[in-house]
Amino acid sequence: MEHKRKTPIEKIVSPIQSFIKQEKSGGIVLGISVIIALFLANSVFADEYHHILEHKFGFQLDGNTYFEYNLHHWINDGLMAIFFFVVGLELKREIVGGELSNPRKALLPIAAALGGMVVPAIIYFALNPSGEVHSGWGIPMATDIAFALGVLYLLGNRIPLTLKVFLTALAIVDDLGAVLVIAFFYTSEISMYYLILGILILMAMYIGNKLGVRSILFYAILGIGGVWSTFLLSGVHATIAAVLAAFTIPANVKIDEKVFSSSIQYLLDKFKSLDPDNTKPTLTNEQLHVLDEIKENTVAATPPLQRLEHAMHPMVTFIIIPIFALANAGVSLAIDFEHLFSTNVALGVALGLLVGKVVGVVGFTLLLVKLKIASFPAGMNVRNLFGLGLLASIGFTMSLFVTSLAFKHEEYMIQAKIGIFVASIIGGVLGYIVLNKQAKKNN
Repeated sequence: MEHKRKTPIEKIVSPIQSFIKQEKSGGIVLGISVIIALFLANSVFADEYHHILEHKFGFQLDGNTYFEYNLHHWINDGLMAIFFFVVGLELKREIVGGELSNPRKALLPIAAALGGMVVPAIIYFALNPSGEVHSGWGIPMATDIAFALGVLYLLGNRIPLTLKVFLTALAIVDDLGAVLVIAFFYTSEISMYYLILGILILMAMYIGNKLGVRSILFYAILGIGGVWSTFLLSGVHATIAAVLAAFTIPANVKIDEKVFSSSIQYLLDKFKSLDPDNTKPTLTNEQLHVLDEIKENTVAATPPLQRLEHAMHPMVTFIIIPIFALANAGVSLAIDFEHLFSTNVALGVALGLLVGKVVGVVGFTLLLVKLKIASFPAGMNVRNLFGLGLLASIGFTMSLFVTSLAFKHEEYMIQAKIGIFVASIIGGVLGYIVLNKQAKKNN
């Protein structure tokens, strides 16, 4: 096969594109963002850093201001809604045709995720049974899929593919659990008027799906202008609107793979026959029409759900999550240990993630295997399951997000963030060491 010669701009852009396509890249960029946020919060720029996040933005109409929130709020409720929309797309894809579509195969990661949510919450609640601090029980329930998979992919091909699939399925179920927890336990007072209006718009999106509407613009206008806005005004967290909107996106194709393959082959043959000598640098009108038909067939053979997910994933991984980390990871490390342990928030979060996640993931998985309800995937054993449990204790992005919902008191938020940082770093390092050792033994 002949390779086209790269232009100067392609030589510059190509390494960036190659980096973006690597699975571990998201974790690396997120890590850099955390370091930058910590540097800003502990430097001479600390006041400016926090001041920028407090700037308010809104929309004015007829002298009235609407949606007036500070930058920090816009990032957490606006940009993160896009993150949750992609989470919703991933969930639907997995349920329709992925690891969660086969009930028997899905049982083990679902049980692992359930254990990884229940046990951390119990540990946190046991240490913080009353007062405002008890509302942080949802913080250690989360797993950061970008960081966890980033660490796993650093090990390369030494790790069986089944472990990567298992951790991905576990993290996706974990995300669903986090969404449900936010919906039922971290939602403020509800305005039924706006909620009903949002549900009606969701129904319109669902009906559009059933009628065969495949226009991304249709779902974007109703999803953002309708569902997100009304849910935000209703008091139900806007991220829930994003997940529900994602579930209305069509996951079917207009033409199946066999028809697509034969159609594309016919069009390619036709394209070649229109200029057999291939002597001109430009194309004929007939060739352009053929290329248009190829595009139309390609769109018809791709589910809108996967088109959206594929298009939005790089933006979420390399723009939205890093911005969220920059806005939320800036914690002053000039820690007064007396204040840090004035409550059990930091301890509850750290132990919930580091101990609860491992005990829950490993314990619930082994229970199903021992009861012969499910069996280990090929290549999995107790040791590398323990390693995956440690990686699941990296709760970074989602844990920080739940922290912003759970607490209004700045001191509790700082304590929770310190607990998240400590547990995530220890869990990530230990998980890497355990899985690396096991991989060396297997090789």
